[in-house]
Amino acid sequence: MARRLEVKRIDPKLSHEWILNRHYAARLCPISYCFGGFVDDELVGIITYGTPVSPTLRTGLAGHEYASRVLELNRLTCINKPNYASQIIAKSLKLLPSPKIIVSYADTSQDHIGIVYQATNFIYTGLSAKRSDWKIKGMDLHSASIADLARGQPNRAQYLRDTYGDRFYSAPRPRKHRYVILVGNKRDRKVMKKALKYPIKPYPKRESD
Repeated sequence: MARRLEVKRIDPKLSHEWILNRHYAARLCPISYCFGGFVDDELVGIITYGTPVSPTLRTGLAGHEYASRVLELNRLTCINKPNYASQIIAKSLKLLPSPKIIVSYADTSQDHIGIVYQATNFIYTGLSAKRSDWKIKGMDLHSASIADLARGQPNRAQYLRDTYGDRFYSAPRPRKHRYVILVGNKRDRKVMKKALKYPIKPYPKRESD
């Protein structure tokens, strides 16, 4: 008999080891809701949702009226078993308070196109905007962590330039596929879908597909 996967809310601290050791980003993130996928009481995956740090993202999805309803699916990692990832997404969405607008990204630098989001009926809204990330040669740090090195400084870029000299530079950020799903009753979803600011586009495919 196939073992059933159950999803339930867990303490975010239980996700830290999974995120740091299993997720490619290897970096913790803001967590408002954390869920674990369990098979026979064994933790087989985690998924986290948090309020996007960027106010531009929160308002850009569906305007100021819906900004407080926006959550980002910001981490998902699980044991590599068929359908575990899609099941964890689908079941965790049902446990979130509603109505909500959920956004998530598939990182092109990791050769991701968002197959799991396509399998769980997310809406595809295109690629993220072109941006640059701060880098310091010899430091394998996320751009946000580099910015934290200059926390409290009136001009962070200038402070980092003065501190690290030519080692400090900016580089184009890999663009990401942006996916959205609307959580709520039929009326909520209809209203929120109408408020979306991004055009709905066909799912991206790999060149070999």
